[in-house]
Amino acid sequence: MMNRREFAGACAGVVSAAALQAAPLGLPIGCQTYPVREALGKDFEGTLRQLAAIGYKTIEMCSPPGYARSGYGALVGMKAAEMRKIVEGAGLACTSCHYQFRELKENLRERMDFALELGMKQMILASFGIRPEAPMSDWIRAADDMNKAGEQARKDGIQIGFHNHNGEFKEIGGVLIYDQLLKTFDPQLVKMQFQVSVLSVGVEPVSYLSKYPGRFASLHLQDWSPAEKKTVAVGKGAVDWKKLFAAAKTGGVKNYFVELNLNEMKESYPYLRSLNV
Repeated sequence: MMNRREFAGACAGVVSAAALQAAPLGLPIGCQTYPVREALGKDFEGTLRQLAAIGYKTIEMCSPPGYARSGYGALVGMKAAEMRKIVEGAGLACTSCHYQFRELKENLRERMDFALELGMKQMILASFGIRPEAPMSDWIRAADDMNKAGEQARKDGIQIGFHNHNGEFKEIGGVLIYDQLLKTFDPQLVKMQFQVSVLSVGVEPVSYLSKYPGRFASLHLQDWSPAEKKTVAVGKGAVDWKKLFAAAKTGGVKNYFVELNLNEMKESYPYLRSLNV
């Protein structure tokens, strides 16, 4: 016979499992914390609880040392164990984090130790920071550096990834930068985190997820309104989300994060929960 507490726990587990099954790809619905970084700096625990109250199960952080001047400075002194306790206390898990290129080149061991203690599985490079007029050789050299970081991270069970912006979908000498990166990255050592809003510059996310099976670690979710020429809540724009998530299976996606302002995060969650993909 179960006592009342055991029964409540068992029911909660069933509800949680049912909620996960209803989410796209059967994966927990996550969000990137960058849009709420100022709030995090003022009230870390309270802001996390607010995200959890919307329904989000996972978060993607930005490295506090790397983003100290971009809203995460208040978290620089927090130990990984303390951060993990607060994150999990809010009912969330931190599975991924964004980093600056310099961090991964100069402080990889330290950042990996922090990631492991926090319970992360992915470390994502946010940007190379390469100037727009740079030659392709600069991109290839940077990609080679990422392969080296990926080799080290893989030994500790961490997947290194690369997050694109619109700039990677420009050509140099007739070659698309993003295609060159895919060619240069070792498919096992560096996966891609695909930003869906590149639809705004005419890139079809589904085509990339389908064309390069197994190359994608995660997605950043934003919808795009051609009429308003801006990102909007998931389900409010032109993205065919059922088609995209079907392609995400082929792409190898292991998680996804809504990256929008707080109000649009709130609007996006019910739509994602309603998708049967």
